Amino acid sequence: MTMSDHTDDETPDSTATDGETAGLTGEGGPRAELQKTKERLETEADRAVSEFDEGIVDLLAWLLDTETRARIYVYLRQQPHSTSDEVAEGTGLYPSTVREALADLHDEDTVRREKRDSDSAGNNPYEYEAIAPSNLVRGVVGDVQRELNTVFNLEGALSDGEGDDGPVTITIDGDDEPDDDTASNADDDDDAVDIEINDTEDEDDA
Repeated sequence: MTMSDHTDDETPDSTATDGETAGLTGEGGPRAELQKTKERLETEADRAVSEFDEGIVDLLAWLLDTETRARIYVYLRQQPHSTSDEVAEGTGLYPSTVREALADLHDEDTVRREKRDSDSAGNNPYEYEAIAPSNLVRGVVGDVQRELNTVFNLEGALSDGEGDDGPVTITIDGDDEPDDDTASNADDDDDAVDIEINDTEDEDDA
């Protein structure tokens, strides 16, 4: 076998047949499948974005108390530096409702506002911008934490008593100054009823 024969045998045929070309570009070829996959992913992505937006509105409605405030917040995140009229037009809400909600959100530091620069001689309207979602959640978590601390501190003040960490004992004793009508009916040995509430896992021996 000569070198030329060996080369000819191992050199692949670079010319694709008509059938192979049709397979690449035809309806059932890899390129067609790739295109279909791309279109399907785009469709799913659009639907996912839409569902994500609705889920965000539901979550924000819980964080911000109302769906109206949530939609205003979402709009300002998408369109910052908008006026109240622009927010009303973009959300489909009544202008008076938007102005009232924006005033409350500004008082709560959920949105920031500043005068819009304009060359006109009239009054320049406020333009609004919503704070970042992380700051919004952090503020809500802080409020919840403060409320929980208040509850726990109150419970601690009520349960600590003299500062004893042991079990709380409630004694109902009938021996102390019994009434004349009931003294004769009380037994000397069975008047006291002890109720123990264990605050700790290991109860100290008496």
